[in-house]
Amino acid sequence: MGALREPAGAATGHGHGHGHGVSAATDRRWLTFALVLISAFMVAEFVIGLVAGSLALLSDSAHMLTDAAAIVLALIAIRLAARPATGGYTYGLRRIEILSAQANGITLLLLAVWFGYEGISRLVDPPQVEGGLVLITALVGIVVNLAATWCISRANRTSLNVEGAFQHILNDLFAFVATAIAGVVLVTTGFTRADAIAALVVAALMVKAGWGLVRESGRIFLEAAPRGTDPEALGAELVAVPGVAEVHDLHLWEITSGEAALSAHVLVRHDEDCHRVQSDIEEVLRSRHGLRHTTLQVDHENGAHDESDHCEEAHGPAHRPVPTGQGEGTG
Repeated sequence: MGALREPAGAATGHGHGHGHGVSAATDRRWLTFALVLISAFMVAEFVIGLVAGSLALLSDSAHMLTDAAAIVLALIAIRLAARPATGGYTYGLRRIEILSAQANGITLLLLAVWFGYEGISRLVDPPQVEGGLVLITALVGIVVNLAATWCISRANRTSLNVEGAFQHILNDLFAFVATAIAGVVLVTTGFTRADAIAALVVAALMVKAGWGLVRESGRIFLEAAPRGTDPEALGAELVAVPGVAEVHDLHLWEITSGEAALSAHVLVRHDEDCHRVQSDIEEVLRSRHGLRHTTLQVDHENGAHDESDHCEEAHGPAHRPVPTGQGEGTG
């Protein structure tokens, strides 16, 4: 991170923490393998679904179409996110990955509504379904999706973009299992509503995966703190660093999935070395929390503990050292 102009005493710690053990080129290769598998089977399943009159197969093939689209979006997002920061895009295009994940989630939710409606309609008035074709196609689909799921699992799933594609494929695998069960029921009992029930199971799985992607991408767009972190506890930890008099304007957010950033205004006791304190705080953030994108504005305190003397518009609570015998560190 950087600033166009930093106040006196401001210090910026830069780091990228992008090492997830999997390169972008590796991500692209595994995603491409999965895309080829999914696309080839999707066409065959759609044709068989029409011949068999199976809503479960047609819903699976539509789901696989969104799988393919999700992978294509992921591949485009990986390429765009790798571009360096230029012009007004000071973070580059890294959040294009989050847009991709949100698009995947919304698509899943919309498909779930449609298949839910169609499934209920077929429960009321079930058509004839060729159970044998449904069963055979579903079994082949399980094998294809297992292979595609394995391919994407080899990519970097800490990326919400890749995770979005993975969730699409994984849910399609579960859907094929439900469809295969429906096929067994159709072949052995002739219970035609089993196909519609399988389609409703697919819709429920879509809702679960889609809502998860929309929720997590929404947190990043709203610049919420990374899940599992507590900014209040972090503020209390920073004011415990020797020499710190106060920490306010503490902001913790994610630039993109797996890449957190922090900024804060730190007041140092007037008799302390502000450079040493700043270095100590950065070490705490780096070693304990893995935070490498940090921007700290460091000033000496004026004795009033009033952040308004330094910040025209302060945000959030002011964190101060806890006096002996008290248990509250924020004001």
